[in-house]
Amino acid sequence: MIRHVSLLTWVDDVTPEQVDAVTTGLRALPALIPELRDYRVGRDLGIDPGNASFVVIGDFDDEAGYLAYRDHPDHQAVAKEHILPILAGRKAAQYPL
Repeated sequence: MIRHVSLLTWVDDVTPEQVDAVTTGLRALPALIPELRDYRVGRDLGIDPGNASFVVIGDFDDEAGYLAYRDHPDHQAVAKEHILPILAGRKAAQYPL
């Protein structure tokens, strides 16, 4: 198993509606991408200063499953339409479970 973690930081003028669109778009992906074994997304609660704005966590059977998700047209569409226009920064890692 492989876990993918992506931490996203939004631009300063991001709106709640834009973040809602990201959340909705990403939460639709498990029904569209069979390689996703578990998928969690959400906004940071703002408890600690300096945190990222949003987290995406996905679990996959193997590297091929992760790559299928990464390159999947529906995932790419959510990124292009909703994430990239408000993205200030991104950090990610994949690690074995």
